[in-house]
Amino acid sequence: MHLLHEAEFWVLVAFVIFVAGVWKPMRRAIDGALDARANRIAAELDEARRLRDEAEALLAEYQQKQREAEGDAQAIIAHAKEEAELLAARAQQDLQQALERRTRLAEERITQAEAKAVDEIRAAAVDVAIAAARDVIAGGLDENRRAALVDAAITALPQALR
Repeated sequence: MHLLHEAEFWVLVAFVIFVAGVWKPMRRAIDGALDARANRIAAELDEARRLRDEAEALLAEYQQKQREAEGDAQAIIAHAKEEAELLAARAQQDLQQALERRTRLAEERITQAEAKAVDEIRAAAVDVAIAAARDVIAGGLDENRRAALVDAAITALPQALR
């Protein structure tokens, strides 16, 4: 028992008692700090998972919206093409109708001009024939025969005007 008389032994015992006495509260503090840090890290991981899930949900939602927008854009483009084709067809039809109407009006004007020209030629021919007949008749008829021809022309006039 030689150790009980040495100071180093008692310093060692005191140190072991001190460490044992300090170790329990220190261990609780260290465990508490480690547990708090572990809880904080777990909370941060949970928050990160939650944020990642929200980001994935938002990404999926925006991708869905983008697909819907692309579908809407395709529908709008298709509708615009249909409208353009309808407008082009309508414009072509209107142009065709306008051309037909103008052609018909031109043909009517030509027909009217022909009829007018024929009437003018007839009137001129009648005037020439009348003048020639007057000269021929006036030169070769006596007064009685002229009166008989005028009476016959007056009688035939209503039938000629019909």
